[in-house]
Amino acid sequence: MTPFGARLRAAMDSRGPLCVGIDPHAALLESWGLEDDIAGLETFSRTVVEALADSVAVFKPQAAFFERFGSRGIAVLERTVADARAAGTLVVMDAKRGDIGSTMAAYAETFLSPDSPLFSDALTVSPYLGYGSLAPAVDLARRSGAGLFVLALTSNPEGAEVQRAVRSDGRSIGATMLAHLAAENAGAEPMGSFGAVVGATLGDLSSFDLDINGPLLAPGIGAQGATAADLPAVFGKAVGNVVPNVSRGVLKHGPDIAALRAAAAGFAAEIRAAAPPERAR
Repeated sequence: MTPFGARLRAAMDSRGPLCVGIDPHAALLESWGLEDDIAGLETFSRTVVEALADSVAVFKPQAAFFERFGSRGIAVLERTVADARAAGTLVVMDAKRGDIGSTMAAYAETFLSPDSPLFSDALTVSPYLGYGSLAPAVDLARRSGAGLFVLALTSNPEGAEVQRAVRSDGRSIGATMLAHLAAENAGAEPMGSFGAVVGATLGDLSSFDLDINGPLLAPGIGAQGATAADLPAVFGKAVGNVVPNVSRGVLKHGPDIAALRAAAAGFAAEIRAAAPPERAR
């Protein structure tokens, strides 16, 4: 399979870089007039895919909102992933897995093995058992043409407690993760497959080297307070590789399909204006 970074770059160039979350939490299901049950979960997920799969570059299902329903919820997640990928939309599974050894390998096989019913184009992972603990996921992603998004500088305020902590060599933990990713992506064309999660709400990040030759998944636009216009100031010269994630800002307009499409198109237009595709070159 063509490496994830190349497929993502092509999707961003043709469809724009917008990533829409699929986050069926109870309050959102209620606002759509749906019950907080399997039927509601399935209707919600199917509607989002139907409305947006032909226009957005990336979907990001939040695994936890499906897992809370047990095996039936996982079955809905499997169908959602399959339907989205069949429609040509890349899927980043937001599961934030992180462990060591054979356990990390099992997590990787769940989401990054082409034989798995949950196979996704990329997976979010947590490196805070040490970056080296991610080796099974890195290796399998390379073999399968998938990608990873590593938590580096997240948008939640608590994240700074770990990510801004300074090592004995004077470099912060977040900067260390970015350096590891830059090494993974060295020489990749047109873009590497190993990305970072970097919050769009964090303000000036000029003290960090975000030029990792890989994608930067940027939550925080919309309900969390960041706007598309903030992206150049936050990401600087790396803004062309940013994949802005919007969840509630789009999903609150459901279940009306036309309204979902209009909301996604509005965010996409704002992002293109703030960070036009040529800035990725």
